[in-house]
Amino acid sequence: MPRLFLAALLLVAGSMRAQSGDAAAGLAGHLEDKTYVSASGAFRVAIPVLPELGGRISDTPNTVTFQDDYNFVFTIAALPLDATQRWELSTRGMKDYLAYFFANFVMPDFQDTFRGAHVESAKFAPAVHGGSLIVYTLLPGGSMFAHKLPFVDPGAPAPEAKRGNALLVRNGWIYILSTELAERVLERSTYRKTTDEENEILRQRLVAMLDKMEFPAPPAEDAK
Repeated sequence: MPRLFLAALLLVAGSMRAQSGDAAAGLAGHLEDKTYVSASGAFRVAIPVLPELGGRISDTPNTVTFQDDYNFVFTIAALPLDATQRWELSTRGMKDYLAYFFANFVMPDFQDTFRGAHVESAKFAPAVHGGSLIVYTLLPGGSMFAHKLPFVDPGAPAPEAKRGNALLVRNGWIYILSTELAERVLERSTYRKTTDEENEILRQRLVAMLDKMEFPAPPAEDAK
């Protein structure tokens, strides 16, 4: 399975096109009132950003990123499982398969782009939407919000971004959700969250997004 996450998970804010109900023609997917529908039809999600706060949507046939002008950025990727991936899932089981997929198809993109990127911790959550893997990653120089800092000493190390990522499988598709903990970068010297507190904040945000999503079942003839 090719790497399809880099462009979506690592989008820079300047590359994103603002979209509204009247300007949705530029999207691969489409909007239905306050809902985004993926181009593949694999999922629907209540739009989590507001136009009046600079909310914008950028997508491809497999991904969508929501962002606003403040501290929100969230990417959802959805890929169909091919025969090889279905075999991997059937032989490994859900927990090990999701860890395998993240290690082989998601994390390498982060590491290729951000030197020193690594997994801080990961946990399988069997009760979250039928079984999800939650992964916390640290990305030196990988913040989507560094441009908001009023002043950074040229000799200082680049801010280290922390992302929460969630992986799950539904109806023959694998979903990868990713969001950055903006406060970690923007609050700088006043930031006092512990690692456990950071993880809980990101976990809650990932679960809240999952709760907004719908995963239509495939037509009966496609499920055979």
